[in-house]
Amino acid sequence: MTNDALISALSRLVSEERNPDTMDIDLLSSLEIVERLNQQDKLVPLAVEQVLPDIASAVDAITEAFQNGGRLIYMGAGTSGRLGVLDASECPPTFGVSDQLVIGLIAGGSAAMFKAQEGAEDSPQLGAQDLKDIQFSRKDVVVGIAASGRTPYVIGGLEYANQLGATTVALSCNPESKIAELANIAISPVVGPEALTGSTRLKSGTAQKLVLNMLTTASMIRVGKSYQNLMVDVKATNKKLVARAARIVMQATDCSEQQATESLVVTDYDVKLAILMLLTGLDLAAAKAQLATQNGFLRRAVETYDD
Repeated sequence: MTNDALISALSRLVSEERNPDTMDIDLLSSLEIVERLNQQDKLVPLAVEQVLPDIASAVDAITEAFQNGGRLIYMGAGTSGRLGVLDASECPPTFGVSDQLVIGLIAGGSAAMFKAQEGAEDSPQLGAQDLKDIQFSRKDVVVGIAASGRTPYVIGGLEYANQLGATTVALSCNPESKIAELANIAISPVVGPEALTGSTRLKSGTAQKLVLNMLTTASMIRVGKSYQNLMVDVKATNKKLVARAARIVMQATDCSEQQATESLVVTDYDVKLAILMLLTGLDLAAAKAQLATQNGFLRRAVETYDD
């Protein structure tokens, strides 16, 4: 794309417009600047609210993929890519899943997480190749993340995924974007012009973070990674998480700290099993069998237990 064509394309994006509410931002005091930024940030959850049905559709697709041996793949460039990698990297400790279940791809590879590799986003071929490198298949779901909705790296990935017949999702902050046209499901929270024109790490980045949180959290809940509102598949891999595991068991069963700790030791710090044993009186082997009959859904395992 020529420079003239790119300028023309950017001029049509909501995220690239000038914000009339911040035209004087360079004249303000520190307090006034952060107040103005905060006013703009308040608009973000309202914009996300408008696209909740689209987010729910994506959650349904991701849940189905998980249940059928598929994965969730995020891909983006710059801020969008980093947000995807961040969300993916937090799934294993939070939900006790493999680090291969949710994968974040960023244009330019791991180096781009720490230092901008802006040119990498201009290659659609790189987007397709990064999916090929992880053996992407039609069982997987790919979420292309691009505030502008026109990032070539993301477009290339979505086009490749479409060729395979996989479910594709677009997350953009511009309506009627290129990636929205390509994807099976389009999530387009329109947060409006940024406080600092074109700095889409601001409202657009915040909107993307909110949506990504919803996609993984809701999908994990749907496949049984919670009991009530407790994250019972947490992996106790450090002192804080060991303490959190004990507290979760105590909250779920109203037991003492000693009882929670003893149960966790018996189950090798499997929070679900510890809770099930305390609530039902089952021994370890029987608790494992009962949980397995309910495909890991702890609430169902508790409620269907007949003593």
